[in-house]
Amino acid sequence: MATFKELTSADIQTTRTSLNQLIDIVQNDISGSATRRSYDMFVSSSADQTAAVYSITSSLFQTVYDQDFTLQVANPIFDMTVGLFSSSSTVLNAKIGEDSAGKLLFSSSSLMMREKIDLYKLHAGKLLGDNESAFYSPFDGSTTSERIDEAIFIDFKRLFMRDRLKRESFAMRFYVTATIDGSPNAGIDEVAIPNIYTGSNINSTSVFGATLFTDVGSSSNRRTTFGGEVGDVVNASNSSNKVGLAFYDAGIVILDAKKIMWSDQHVSGVIYATTQSVAGVNTTVVGSSTTPGSNPSAKFIPDFFVSASIDDIVDHVASCRFSSGSYTAMTFQNQTTINSTLIFCRATADEFNYSTNPTYTNENNEIVVIEPGQEDIQTSFTYPTTIGLYDSNNNLLAVAKFSRPIEKNYEKDLTVRVRLDF
Repeated sequence: MATFKELTSADIQTTRTSLNQLIDIVQNDISGSATRRSYDMFVSSSADQTAAVYSITSSLFQTVYDQDFTLQVANPIFDMTVGLFSSSSTVLNAKIGEDSAGKLLFSSSSLMMREKIDLYKLHAGKLLGDNESAFYSPFDGSTTSERIDEAIFIDFKRLFMRDRLKRESFAMRFYVTATIDGSPNAGIDEVAIPNIYTGSNINSTSVFGATLFTDVGSSSNRRTTFGGEVGDVVNASNSSNKVGLAFYDAGIVILDAKKIMWSDQHVSGVIYATTQSVAGVNTTVVGSSTTPGSNPSAKFIPDFFVSASIDDIVDHVASCRFSSGSYTAMTFQNQTTINSTLIFCRATADEFNYSTNPTYTNENNEIVVIEPGQEDIQTSFTYPTTIGLYDSNNNLLAVAKFSRPIEKNYEKDLTVRVRLDF
């Protein structure tokens, strides 16, 4: 049986605390094929079955796991994808027109251009409140050179970002330079076509140009937008070089591919596209100076970002630019906000020394904790074990249990603090 006491506003306090957890993502988690999951969502139409030119598929994004994603205990860490700003030169130069419904049209040497544009718009709508807006780095930039036209999106999962990312805790080790592929020039005039190589660097792990990118300094320039708080991602060795944005509340990092990659570096290798058939597979060769129909002057931007599928681009960024190994490739701290209500349940010396439990008295209505004949000497006492919190209609809302019974008598003032976290 319970004994009741009404709480006042002085007995209730609220507080807020934050917990931080360090997250380290190693190179193999990002670069490994077993830890990176793709989803075939895009399917192209067949061009010519008789010429063995088949439909191709690609994901719209890929998910990085902390271990083999086929295991039940694997946890998704983040999604990675790419996007293009619709008014960028990369898009405008590749566009060949619009149909009557306003749908953008592109040549057969371009792949998934509308999907890349839509992914950019999707993030702009979520983070900026307008899917026609552009991201700028720095965030308050306005010039074309500050605009992020070719974006790499890293969307962290709720399990790892928790309530938000902590400011000035994000860091990423990234290879700005792709592999120098093969022999230079291959007999081509170096002046006419500089930076030409004959090998393939699309699937070769980078070994030069490792650079650290971080959001250091974001605490001194706090800005809030539609998607929550935002900070600039910078080159750690030159903080004036802004290369992207970190949206802390949304747990999304946006990187300007043109600034974190040697954008006009020569690119070569086989990618899936719709321009020619090689060995019975619907592929095209980008950047080779010896293959007819290919582009001997191809660059990562715009050529690779236009001609390659989203899977091709994400595969290259994840497997080549983060390298492989057990070193940390990306790290950050998450933040968990705990809102607490502290309820102080106070019992003065003359309170709660008697129990309404029927077993507290015998059949003669005598208190059983007092020895017979000692009624004028001994006083009653109790051993509380539980506190119940009720609303104004006597509905039980919460129960707090003591780790052990506590003696309560007329010589003791007892205060129990009940903490409710949410």
